[in-house]
Amino acid sequence: MKQFLLLSLVMALVVTACQSPQKEEKSGDNPFFGAYNTPYNVPPFEQIKAEHYMPAMEKAMAEHKAEVQAIISNTDAPSFENTIVALDQAGSMLSEVMSVYYSLKSADGTEGIMAIAAEVGKKMSAHSDDISLNPELFDRVKVVYEQKDQLGLNGEQMMLLDDTYKGFVRSGVSLPDDKKAELREINTRMSELFNSFSTNVLKETNKFKLVIDNKEDLAGLPESVIAGAAETAKDMGMEGKWVFTTQKPSMLPFLQYADKRELREQLYKGYYMRGNNNDELDNKKTIEEIVNLRIKKANILGYDTYADYVLEERMAKTSDKVYELLEQLWDRALPVAKKEREAMQSIIDREQGGFKLASWDWWYYAEKVRQEKYNLDENEIRPYFELNNVRDGAFAVATKLFGLQFEEITEEFPKPYADAQVFKVLEADGSHKGILYLDWHPRATKKQGAWCGAFRKQKRKDGKNIPPVVTIVCNFSKPVAGKPALLSFDETTTLFHEFGHGLHQLLSDCNYGGLSGTSVPRDFVELPSQVMENWASDPEVMKEYARHYETGEAIPDELVTKLQNSGHFNQGFATTEYLAAALLDMNYHTQKEEKSIDVNKFEEDYLKSIGLIPEIISRYKSTYFMHIFSSNGYSAGYYSYIWSGVLDADAFEAFKETSLYDEATALSFRENILERGGTVDAMDMYKNFRGREPKIEALLRQRGLE
Repeated sequence: MKQFLLLSLVMALVVTACQSPQKEEKSGDNPFFGAYNTPYNVPPFEQIKAEHYMPAMEKAMAEHKAEVQAIISNTDAPSFENTIVALDQAGSMLSEVMSVYYSLKSADGTEGIMAIAAEVGKKMSAHSDDISLNPELFDRVKVVYEQKDQLGLNGEQMMLLDDTYKGFVRSGVSLPDDKKAELREINTRMSELFNSFSTNVLKETNKFKLVIDNKEDLAGLPESVIAGAAETAKDMGMEGKWVFTTQKPSMLPFLQYADKRELREQLYKGYYMRGNNNDELDNKKTIEEIVNLRIKKANILGYDTYADYVLEERMAKTSDKVYELLEQLWDRALPVAKKEREAMQSIIDREQGGFKLASWDWWYYAEKVRQEKYNLDENEIRPYFELNNVRDGAFAVATKLFGLQFEEITEEFPKPYADAQVFKVLEADGSHKGILYLDWHPRATKKQGAWCGAFRKQKRKDGKNIPPVVTIVCNFSKPVAGKPALLSFDETTTLFHEFGHGLHQLLSDCNYGGLSGTSVPRDFVELPSQVMENWASDPEVMKEYARHYETGEAIPDELVTKLQNSGHFNQGFATTEYLAAALLDMNYHTQKEEKSIDVNKFEEDYLKSIGLIPEIISRYKSTYFMHIFSSNGYSAGYYSYIWSGVLDADAFEAFKETSLYDEATALSFRENILERGGTVDAMDMYKNFRGREPKIEALLRQRGLE
């Protein structure tokens, strides 16, 4: 529920929040204090300054407390409307303020925003606890819950009631006062630690630079990569040199093509040693404290492990079920990864390299294998994946599947960042569906990765639909040397992935903000995103959107065939490095007792025990594992991507059994999955679409792990 989990929801990688259409007018220049008076009621981003957040948050928290107190003080008997619905609608100003703050903290963490981050986290944690641990408020909720079978509620109302009641119980409202006090201390301290962890990772990412001043050290690199590094150097005041960073669009091409092995090692170590350099940015003690606080919290709430606490509300339900899936896939993927290692080592030996393959060599020699085995060079395909063409390709898929129309707003319009693109999203009949912001490229103030969030979630209030305002944030290759942004195929699938999250928000058709959009179990939320990746790689679809940026020519059949033939290329590596991170996450969160943790040893011993080969490191080493240590978002939940992978592969086969754009299948997916938010049990949603539970075989076929 939004009321109790406000802090964790807005800090999660998929940021969601509700916005009130009207606010009390107040003199002064704080844009949060009055009605926005902007097109489509989007936040007036250009007017918002760092100094506005704290006063707005304080006022919004006071309003929220007053709304909650009014519910408690209501002399009428507790009812679904005056208690459960009133709670769902309370705190709308706070949600809108914090949705802007946390979205920009992740995407544009300026000095002013970061300076107040610790204080914001502490205040939000305390405010959330004031509500979720309030026994008088819970008493009213409990009265309604205990008579739920006599209230004649529909499915969505029943889900909101269950969600609200469980939110209180799982927050610890029924505990003795001393235990509540302990939980408050834990929650406050964890908010501080989350902020410290993420701040350190951002600073470490910006701190490391591989500076090259000898052109011979650029051997093997494509001209576009060299040009990008020169522009980066110029931006940093080092004109005439070349700079590579640990941002993925800069780092991965270097690892893939640079002939200088010692420089590949230097750059890769700069990446994987983030937060692990025994300095002021070190994250090891922070991790130790977070893990132990989570154990303590779980034990206070009556659970053996933190994973038990988390998974109770997920599709998986138990850690045994998670391990069962991960280990089944591990046994399939690891042997494939070892064969990939052998193929690369054979190239090294053939070239008389005189060394054993290391982790910083993997991308370089994998690229050689790809060129030898599939005659496919990534630089040959990039010209066909120009960013705006790929974006329009994703839009076209949504139009054919769901009838949506996308109209770019080119006139003056409030934007969170100067280079953001913004689109009106319309139904086939022209009715307004939402606003979509797109933010494509890295900057020093943006965290790594890609994500989708919402400045406002869809809901209904007083019978009126309030449409969402959605944002997609990525870190794609920038335009360089006079060329537009040309994406790798991995970046292309990432765009389709995040767009799938966007569709989940935009097509939401729910009454209550606490259940709308992506308010679903974490191991279900990746289904709408990952299923879209299948259209990105389909030959029929690719021929429509993959066009040469200079000639407009569609990608040749020869290249499409090469991409298709290489579809299982490096899947042993990709699956193994992911599974290592998912298993590491579970190992941290299935610990039963607080103890001293040597993070490096804990990680190394565990990954060695499951047989991870030294040439592959976990996709995220502990000290920069943002998914699980910068918030509670994916803690004991990083497995969710592969759990949802089973769903998405099985779901896409429903389309392949008919056609890519089969009208009935698309309508069923929209009505049973995308529109429903969290109003229906996740497995029931899937069965309503597919007619049965998902099967793992489609995923194994998709990844070549049969």
